[in-house]
Amino acid sequence: MLFCLSCTQWTSSKRDQEQQRQPKEEIVDLDLDQIKARGYLTAIMDNSSTGFFIYKGRTMGYEYELLKAFTDSLGLELRINITPSLEEGFAKLNAGEGDILAYNLTITKERKKRIAFTHYHNLVEMVLVQRKPDNWRQMKLHEIEASLIRNPVDLIGKEVYVRHHSSYIDRLQNLSEEIGGDIFIIQASPEVETEAVIRQVADGFVDFTVAEKDIAMVNATYYPNLDVETAISFPTRIAWGVRKNADGLLEALNEWILDMRKEADYYVIYDKYFKSRKAALRRTRSEYFSLGGGKLSPYDSLIQHAAKELNWDWRLLAAQIFRESGFDPAAESWVGAVGLMQLMPSTAEEHRVISRTNPRESIRGGTAHLKWLQDYFAEYVPDSTQRMRFVLAAYNVGHGHVVDAIRLTEKYGANPAAWDDVKEYLIKKSNSAFFNDPVVSYGYCRGVEPVTYVSTVLSIFENYQALFPDEAIENTLPPV
Repeated sequence: MLFCLSCTQWTSSKRDQEQQRQPKEEIVDLDLDQIKARGYLTAIMDNSSTGFFIYKGRTMGYEYELLKAFTDSLGLELRINITPSLEEGFAKLNAGEGDILAYNLTITKERKKRIAFTHYHNLVEMVLVQRKPDNWRQMKLHEIEASLIRNPVDLIGKEVYVRHHSSYIDRLQNLSEEIGGDIFIIQASPEVETEAVIRQVADGFVDFTVAEKDIAMVNATYYPNLDVETAISFPTRIAWGVRKNADGLLEALNEWILDMRKEADYYVIYDKYFKSRKAALRRTRSEYFSLGGGKLSPYDSLIQHAAKELNWDWRLLAAQIFRESGFDPAAESWVGAVGLMQLMPSTAEEHRVISRTNPRESIRGGTAHLKWLQDYFAEYVPDSTQRMRFVLAAYNVGHGHVVDAIRLTEKYGANPAAWDDVKEYLIKKSNSAFFNDPVVSYGYCRGVEPVTYVSTVLSIFENYQALFPDEAIENTLPPV
């Protein structure tokens, strides 16, 4: 189905008039110190095959992996705000709903009036995305070439569909001036991303669009009927954007980017998404790819049934299972935990699990243990949202250590029903002054591990929420 489009012959005067009508944008005062104090950084991104996606339960993407490396270097949690509309992304950034605008952004003079750009992390030219003839596989190379636009002059009088509020508009407008003829620039609706427009070219709904060459080449792997060889610009700088008053964050990012570009890891990440075409093709053909297949794992139906028993969002239970085993039913830890939900022999025996590598049995046994933990902690933590965090921690480290932390929290005057308070004392259980306290029954605990476990599961859950619907997948499987 053709997406909604807004047809606009975009001129410099029209753009200036539009900007004059816009009210002055307020910029929130929020810089690196405040971001560090709250413990997380929010990136505004789109859901694309190079930016941010989920494949076989794993969060991936070129922009995502770079951002994760940056936040890890600062000891911060990375949160994602999925926003397809570029204009909305700019507004969210300046309003404080995100801290970094992490689209594949071209640096332009107009954008620099509104946001500050980091040092560029890539240089890439813009190319024309066009469709090969229908029978291109039966044609000779010179015949295919003759049917394609290779000289930008041949774009005179043509309609080119582009992402809304994108730098492609400026480039096409300038190109139109350079070649001395009109190119009719048609903007897609704000929520339509670059890759969606490329897909419309491949499907024959529109004839031309524009994209950065690296993104275009990745998509040409998915759609072999596309040609992406006609350059329409010199190499342009690709960077991230931050608020103009976020000097501390900008300085930290610039320092990190300059250092990162000297490291092999940067090139490994880049090649992984832009040069490994076989891997890209394998992802796009998979039903476990968030941009196409719509499934998280082969066990989605089992997980959804089990989540109903817990009264949990099924994506939360899926996030925990991914954290436990990566959806591998044969996974085994060094301490002897086995299966999707990493059941220990004693837990499996308690819940009558015969085969820990059997996905159905593992999920049934793990869910039963989670249900027991929920009932157990109901006495300590009345609020179900808070209780879920205690349950996750106890699943990881054992309920006794969590109860010890609750007792320590109460003894030292904090809130024993609030996870943010209790987790501090769970961490302190690695200190002899606390694990030898009279209220402690289970002794030493490396508490940072269950605390990290909880935050990791919740972070995966947030990513799953962003990209997968909350409706249960239709199925005929009986309850586990």
